[in-house]
Amino acid sequence: MRAKDTLGRRGEQAAADHLVAEGLEILDRNWRCEIGEIDIVARDGDTLVVVEVKTRSSSAFGHPFEAVDSEKLVRLHQLGRRWRLAHPEHRLRRMRVDVVGVLWPGSQARIERLVEVS
Repeated sequence: MRAKDTLGRRGEQAAADHLVAEGLEILDRNWRCEIGEIDIVARDGDTLVVVEVKTRSSSAFGHPFEAVDSEKLVRLHQLGRRWRLAHPEHRLRRMRVDVVGVLWPGSQARIERLVEVS
């Protein structure tokens, strides 16, 4: 496995652990359909949360949040709607997209979450 892929997997696990520690329930990980992939699907009360995780080993190319542009946000909303259709057992009233940035320059990760205001 490439170092980039290993870092990405570690970042997704760290993000999932962080979300659980903040009280969210993980419903799904790495869910795919024909238009893309959702890194983490979680539940926050009565809200479905589509989570995009961006992991970087340094900020040399910008903060991890900078990698999520408006086009990516639109696609994440589309993916969230597709996930809801595929999982009717989860009848959550609201949906939002959060981004978790993991900066892992050494042995300690720094994790930040950007919660979408809806």
